[in-house]
Amino acid sequence: MTDDDMMDAVQRYRQLVLEYEALDEEIDTFIQSRGGKTEYEMTPDDLAHYKALAHRRDEMMNELRILEAQLNLNDEDSP
Repeated sequence: MTDDDMMDAVQRYRQLVLEYEALDEEIDTFIQSRGGKTEYEMTPDDLAHYKALAHRRDEMMNELRILEAQLNLNDEDSP
């Protein structure tokens, strides 16, 4: 990976972290606005919306993990 590619990946990673955190907050707010109901207690429409948000969040996490591997970000290497 060239230095330019590495910088692009780092910038993409940082942006994706911000988007992930915002989406996670959106999910939390959605659940709270529904009285804190679990997915088993939600209406079909609310459940569909929740699942769509959760799916997007899962996809973002997968992309983050791929970028972490590319950037060699590994907690095991931390002191």
